[in-house]
Amino acid sequence: MYFIDVQGTLISDNDKAPIRGSIEFIDTLNERKIPYVIITNNTKKSSVNFFNFLKSKGFNIEQSSYLDPLMLLESHVQKSSIAPYGADEFLEVLKKMGYVFNYENPKTVLISIKENYTSEEFAQIIDFLLAGASLMGMHETSLYAKNYKRYPGVGAILKLLEFATSTPYEVVGKPSTVFYTEALMMLAREKSDVKFSDVTIISDDVKGDLGGAKELGMKTIFVTSGKYKSAQEIVPFLKPELRPDFVYADMQEILERI
Repeated sequence: MYFIDVQGTLISDNDKAPIRGSIEFIDTLNERKIPYVIITNNTKKSSVNFFNFLKSKGFNIEQSSYLDPLMLLESHVQKSSIAPYGADEFLEVLKKMGYVFNYENPKTVLISIKENYTSEEFAQIIDFLLAGASLMGMHETSLYAKNYKRYPGVGAILKLLEFATSTPYEVVGKPSTVFYTEALMMLAREKSDVKFSDVTIISDDVKGDLGGAKELGMKTIFVTSGKYKSAQEIVPFLKPELRPDFVYADMQEILERI
C-alpha cells in the first residue's frame, strides 16, 4: 500500500509535466490492484480542479484515492475571521470556500506557500500572533521549488514565526497525524485492519513529508526528482532515525523494483 506525493514526485515542480515513470507507476498499481492514496499539498486550485488537472495529465486515479489539505480545512479552521497568507490563487480558493478575511484582528493566521513573502507581511503576522491569534499551516513543507529556484517552505515559515512569537502552530496537511490518519482511513476501504506500518510513502520532501511519516511507522522512499538535486544535499544531515529507507532518482526507478 502506498501514499504518493504529487509535486516533485509525480509531476515536475517546473513545468508540471509527468515525471519519468510516474504515469506508468500508477497504471501498474491499478493493474495489480495495489491500494494507494495520492497525497498532495495542493492549495492553489480547488480539490476538484486539481484532481481533474492530474487526470488531464494522464494519471488514471479515482477521486476516492485523492487527498489534499483543502479537504480537511473546514474541520480545522472556522470560516470567520482568518488572516490568510499565500499565493493569490490560494486566497481565491478560500474566498470561494466561504472564508471571511480579517486583517485587523483575526482569530487565526493561515499560512500557505508563495515565493515572495515580504518583511511587511511578516511584521503584520507577528503583530496578530502576539495579540493572541492562533497559527495554522496548510502543510509543513521544508522547501518550495518553483521556476528552478528553491524557497523556504511553509514548514520553515511556521518555525520562523513560532521562534519569533513563541506561538505554537498546527498543520492541516502533511505531515500532520490528522492528515495521514485520514489517508489511512481511505486505504481502510480496501483493507479494514490497515496500519501505518503497512504503508510505504513516496515523496521528494524528505523532511516535510517523510520524517513525520517515519515517526508513525511508515516505510519511506525519497525521490530526488523534486526539491533536492541529490540525496547528499540533505540525507547526511538528518537524524539517523528520520533518514529514508530507500532513495531513488524518480518513479521509474521505483517501478523497476516493485
